[in-house]
Amino acid sequence: MIRGLYTSAIGMGIQQKRLDAASNNLANASTTGFRRDIVVTQAFSDVLAQRVRDYEMRGLNVIANGMLGPMSLGATINTVHRDFSAGQLNRTGADFDLAVVGDGFFRVEHINSEGQATQMFTRDGSFTIAADGTLVTMGGFAVLDASGSRITIPEGEFLIGQNGEVMVAGEQIATLSMTSFESLADLRPFGHNLYTAIPEAVETSFVGRILQGYLETSNVNTVQEMVTMIAISRAYEANSRMIQMQDETLRQAVNEIARG
Repeated sequence: MIRGLYTSAIGMGIQQKRLDAASNNLANASTTGFRRDIVVTQAFSDVLAQRVRDYEMRGLNVIANGMLGPMSLGATINTVHRDFSAGQLNRTGADFDLAVVGDGFFRVEHINSEGQATQMFTRDGSFTIAADGTLVTMGGFAVLDASGSRITIPEGEFLIGQNGEVMVAGEQIATLSMTSFESLADLRPFGHNLYTAIPEAVETSFVGRILQGYLETSNVNTVQEMVTMIAISRAYEANSRMIQMQDETLRQAVNEIARG
């Protein structure tokens, strides 16, 4: 019975984590370039149950410890997987709205609280011009060119080529720094719709293309997430009821033993 309490409690914890992921997905359903999270579970490794200090029904002779067989406590969270499947393209017509078609990320600069600059990556191509003329994300992070420098946009007609060429008044002034990764599992969400790459990440050449005047929507299916949340709520309630039932059974057993 105690084992059943642990199993149900672990199940409630898993459902809570799944609910957090689904809620975050729904909250970012309209966030440009957002990628949804999927909670992946796995079974606990089986443990070998032992019979310890068991007694024979006759004579109360102590039997040596024996193996009863495998026992599991249910499931556990293996990882929170980020689904990098592409979202739909939404035409905006704005000059500084860019969408990536295929695999690839924009490279941007992040300045931490200590003034140190690090490179991060994003699929969110809703850019704008800062007060100093620098091309930045809506969060204020500078967009980098192929040499790792910030891009300053002068006055004039602004155009972006499919390979990232930045054209102003018919003259190429820079090329966007675009990159892909050998394994997207090497990316970690940072916040502000940005990703960091682990030191072991292997970058590959960008083979996609860039569309100007478009934005990539999130890959969150709101109907699917709502259905998932309903299923999570029911599973959570079922585990909660199991705990209540097992607690009541324990209470009755203790009371019976006390009267005996």
